[in-house]
Amino acid sequence: MFRSSLAAVIVSSLGIASLGAPVAYAAGPSGLIAHRAVYDLELKDATDRSGIAGMFGRMVYEFDGSDCTGFTTNFRFVTQIDTGDTTRLSDQQTTTFEDLAKRTFRFETKSYTDDQLDKDVRGAATDDQKGIKVDLTQPKPRQIELIQSRFPTEHMLDIIHNAKLGKNFFEAQVFDGSDDGDKPLLATTVVGKSETPATDDPDADKAGAFAKTPFWPVTVAYFNEKSRGDAIPVYRMSFKLYENGITRDLTMDYGDFVLTGKLSKLEVLDAKACQ
Repeated sequence: MFRSSLAAVIVSSLGIASLGAPVAYAAGPSGLIAHRAVYDLELKDATDRSGIAGMFGRMVYEFDGSDCTGFTTNFRFVTQIDTGDTTRLSDQQTTTFEDLAKRTFRFETKSYTDDQLDKDVRGAATDDQKGIKVDLTQPKPRQIELIQSRFPTEHMLDIIHNAKLGKNFFEAQVFDGSDDGDKPLLATTVVGKSETPATDDPDADKAGAFAKTPFWPVTVAYFNEKSRGDAIPVYRMSFKLYENGITRDLTMDYGDFVLTGKLSKLEVLDAKACQ
């Protein structure tokens, strides 16, 4: 699954049972479909402590590649934030690459405020079955050893797999290179039963050929690695997930403020054939 310091998004699937998704689009053994999705963002709620009077923006998520060559994600999250006294433009740009077979992961995230670079985090991670080894190159070179964790696409495959099995709750340590790229987060996932879009479903019509396809309602809460008991999540995200990895009707809860993301445009990309 995809998550950055201000946002999160998704990916998908293992074969067990089928939700009956359209078969016109080619997917590899994982069931993933290459696509580009655009979401319109709006402020749903904000506490006084957040200092946010208004907020809106757009999120673009592009997922491409194949099971045999690896998957690339390009993600951009742009918001205009009104504090009541001033407005500022926040722009986060993330690129990741994940090889499912080799269990390697590369990541780069740049964060801007009003076109000024605030943070540049880059690195690569490998799984040696004992833990995760991270080589950071930005903001300064260093090596880190972390506990055994799932990478983002692996984690979403786990979500789909558990959904198909009817297992509606599970936990996993997830490393996605977000924030400073130096720690995993504990992800607790709740998956609801498969549903068919209702006639008043707000953005189902934007899903094109998948507009009437069943989906799972999913909520993922991310906690600090060593959280225990009634800890407050760092971030929580809810969304409607199709078996092919497409998501819509997002709710992103950052604690002091909550954003919604409605699918406004979906483009299925050409499948990359394995050689």
